[in-house]
Amino acid sequence: MLKRGFLRHTVNKITFSEQCYYVFGDLCSNLAALNLNSGSSGASEQDTLAPLPHPVAPWPLGQGYPYQYPGPPPCFPPAYQDPSFSYGSGSAGSQQSEGSKSSGSTRSAGGSSRRALGREKEHRAAGAGGSGSESDHTAPSGGPARMWAEAASWSPLGARTSCWTAGCTWALTMTTSGLGTSDSDPWSGDSGQGGSGRRQRRFPDFSYITRNGRLTDFLDCVIISHFHLDHCGALPYFSEMVGYDGPIYMTHPTQAICPILLEDYRKIAVDKKGEANFFTSQMIKDCMKKVVAVHLHQTVQVDDELEIKAYYAGHVLGAAMFQIKVGSESVVYTGDYNMTPDRHLGAAWIDKCRPNLLITESTYATTIRDSKRCRERDFLKKVHETVERGGKVLIPVFALGRAQELCILLETFWERVNLKAPIYFSTGLTEKANHYYKLFITWTNQKIRKTFVQRNMFEFKHIKAFDRAFADNPGPMVVFATPGMLHAGQSLQIFRKWAGNEKNMVIMPGYCVQGTVGHKILSGQRKLEMEGRQVLEVKMQVEYMSFSAHADAKGIMQLVGQAEPESVLLVHGEAKKMEFLKQKIEQEFRVNCYMPANGETVTLPTSPSIPVGISLGLLKREMAQGLLPNAKKPRLLHGTLIMKDSSFQLVSSEQALKELGLAEHQLRFTCRVHLHDSRKEQETAARVYSHLKSVLKDHCVQHLPDGSVTVESILIQAAAHSEDPGTKVLLVSWTYQDEELGSYLTSLLKKGLPQAPS
Repeated sequence: MLKRGFLRHTVNKITFSEQCYYVFGDLCSNLAALNLNSGSSGASEQDTLAPLPHPVAPWPLGQGYPYQYPGPPPCFPPAYQDPSFSYGSGSAGSQQSEGSKSSGSTRSAGGSSRRALGREKEHRAAGAGGSGSESDHTAPSGGPARMWAEAASWSPLGARTSCWTAGCTWALTMTTSGLGTSDSDPWSGDSGQGGSGRRQRRFPDFSYITRNGRLTDFLDCVIISHFHLDHCGALPYFSEMVGYDGPIYMTHPTQAICPILLEDYRKIAVDKKGEANFFTSQMIKDCMKKVVAVHLHQTVQVDDELEIKAYYAGHVLGAAMFQIKVGSESVVYTGDYNMTPDRHLGAAWIDKCRPNLLITESTYATTIRDSKRCRERDFLKKVHETVERGGKVLIPVFALGRAQELCILLETFWERVNLKAPIYFSTGLTEKANHYYKLFITWTNQKIRKTFVQRNMFEFKHIKAFDRAFADNPGPMVVFATPGMLHAGQSLQIFRKWAGNEKNMVIMPGYCVQGTVGHKILSGQRKLEMEGRQVLEVKMQVEYMSFSAHADAKGIMQLVGQAEPESVLLVHGEAKKMEFLKQKIEQEFRVNCYMPANGETVTLPTSPSIPVGISLGLLKREMAQGLLPNAKKPRLLHGTLIMKDSSFQLVSSEQALKELGLAEHQLRFTCRVHLHDSRKEQETAARVYSHLKSVLKDHCVQHLPDGSVTVESILIQAAAHSEDPGTKVLLVSWTYQDEELGSYLTSLLKKGLPQAPS
């Protein structure tokens, strides 16, 4: 969120509070009450503390965008609500990103120990009944959900940056003194839904922005980085119930998909769980009316000083990183991003913008993944083997993100191998998601865009809509079902039917939170107690294959190397792993890296710069005086700095006087030097001339008829002392242009004159 009139030239403070998280572009969820078990469920993607490799070379810049960076959408998006879509029960579930983590680390009350507020994003249990989006974390089944907000603020106070952390939220102030937060935090980002067992934390505590007055008086805008509910789930509450009525910025795909997920989330919370004091469907519509959609690389002028710019982030359709700029000072907030292209999206990309501060997620701070091609081959091999022996394959997924990637992978493989076994996906939100992938095809990777005219990869030939009756059909089949953790919905229903056949297989493509059926079977349990105290014996094969949409440690290092920030701030991660990554960033890039704990304020110094134009006449005159200097030895350029039309310009003194209508005045400095010399004044002056002539080989030294001596603009005169006849007084006078030479001559003469030859 951005405050009008508060952004000036630098970033001042970034703040984290326990219940409310303020981050560029994201209003998200608090994870304080989540289960923090760090077990890997047998994942092939376990974190390691192996040394990080040198970041790979930045993407080459050819004509247009980099190959994995899609151009701006050529058409306007649909309205925020699609009347053709029925918000049926059991669709979205908890739409959180795959790795919603603490923005900072959490310190105990004593301050001596730290704990991570949230582990990998895959540590949330999802709410009952729903497919969800690509988020592997939602609240434990049956418990009320919580929110967390990310926001940043700006105020005119000096040249430093302060950061105050609170869980997953932080607040930032860009001011003339630096980055910081205060009671008048002027902008916020990503307001989302997360898992929590405490009702009072279902939504963020926005009093951290201001305790007095309306939010709109303190905020200029809100930025939403992508549609996952842990980044946008509190948006209607924030705008319609708390009272913010300023602009909300997001990309076109995010604008199109957000209201669908918000409505589905509302249905689950209100209709199924009976939540009170929740936003309504009309509030979602009113909230989306305040949205201003932006294109990638479009510079949006929020007010006279504040501007924002979106960059492609990968991760999910429409995800964007945002650069926030005031004058010459800037901050980049990454949101969730992925530096590796996949089957349907390109890799995140940002130009060498050199921000004062880069705020990056650190979900996989110590993980370096194996080759994605190897995982894809392993995935296809297991599916193929199961189908060939007549078994059924269940793939629990969330509706947006991973489902589309795996559908494309299987569609291509089925066509190449000419398999006949049917592939199905859940109807409802997944089908609607495919519609939006077709609509925003320009956001996909290069291969899909190039072949779009000949064949739309999202118009699947081998993948059909699933009907519940199909689960009882004999013979092999593959089914994508939601939600992705087997905690409720259609995926759990199919699992219960197929679990008793050892020919069948369930493949979990994402992490499962403790307490879900998915987590239990990945942990090795083969007898599950279901509803009604029924015991389900699991004989089907269980596999885990991670297809994460977050940057690993190598990707984070790559982004830091590409953006070249002055400082880095890690959020969205686990304390111990963030500490390891922090050390690597400081060693590799020689920049300060921060990971504030909850409630901690960090001050980041900045070096504000002022752009100055140089007049062509002054440059030509300097060039005419000699050859251009060596680039390694800069040449001083003398001129007069004037401000015209709110901008600075360096011009010649003559031009400045002419434009200002002023006459030139000569300013001279005079210093007295006493010499022990009984000779006459003329003889003393002659001795001074001889001495300076022998010392100053490269200067023009003259002895004038009146007895005075000149060196450049410096005038030296000898006079008798009024009280001591054996002492002479040398009056050394110079202009401000020759102040350095004048000081040198004064020091030289104070040492005395050499003895005259006898």
